[in-house]
Amino acid sequence: MIDITAKNFEAEVIAASAQFPVLIDFWAPWCGPCKVIGPLLEKLETQYNGAFRLAKVNSDVEQELSAAFQIRSIPTCILFKDGKPVDGFQGALPEGQIKQFLDKHLPKPEEMELSAARKARLEGDKFTALRKTRAALALNPSFDEARFDLCELLLDDADTDAAREEFSKVSGRSHTDPRWVALDARLNAASKALKLPGVEALTAAIAADPKNLQARFDLAEVYISVQAYEEALEQLLAIVQTDRSFEDDIGRKTMIAVFNMAGSQPEVVGKWRRKLATVLN
Repeated sequence: MIDITAKNFEAEVIAASAQFPVLIDFWAPWCGPCKVIGPLLEKLETQYNGAFRLAKVNSDVEQELSAAFQIRSIPTCILFKDGKPVDGFQGALPEGQIKQFLDKHLPKPEEMELSAARKARLEGDKFTALRKTRAALALNPSFDEARFDLCELLLDDADTDAAREEFSKVSGRSHTDPRWVALDARLNAASKALKLPGVEALTAAIAADPKNLQARFDLAEVYISVQAYEEALEQLLAIVQTDRSFEDDIGRKTMIAVFNMAGSQPEVVGKWRRKLATVLN
């Protein structure tokens, strides 16, 4: 819980709400209902374990803030997310109704764990990313978004068997999700790559016969297995250019799967999408 003034409002509410929701409680020392809801909100802040921050504004002292938000009666509570007010309520509501209000807007515990995992992954902290992703799944084993992340993390560590085991746990409702399609292609590529010739041998085979589409596809699979997506896309586009009917249009279909895999590389995806569109037109 933090006391809000006109001086710290920008930092402690606007900026802070980009990281986590902030619930402002407009109150006054003379207000009887405020004395009821105040301790209740503080208790809920503790119970929700960081899912939101409680901020309190003394309306008698911070009259400018009260006027800015047109506070006509207290207690009044306003919830901020991403720098903006999104909802609120007036009066000393019972605990159950306040929880309903909060649950409507706050991330679930598993979503918070996944968010922390993704932040750690971006920062290069793979250990924390794995730990937090597994924690999200422990809270909700049917959380497919977290399952997809775990599969990707395991594949990044070349633990194909563990990734395939996790992938098998993804619920059927997600089998049309682009991430499921992308992971399916990446897992297949990783498995096949173990049995395929290396990059050097496949490159030599293509140099000897540029129309050897199987060699091109095998080389693309090897590249996909090590996340060399641009190199894979180059081979797949060559297949599309040469013969759309090869293996039931596998070149184009695999390119689409790679676009989904390379979602964190928008420049690469955009470049090769344009190239594919040019060929198809």
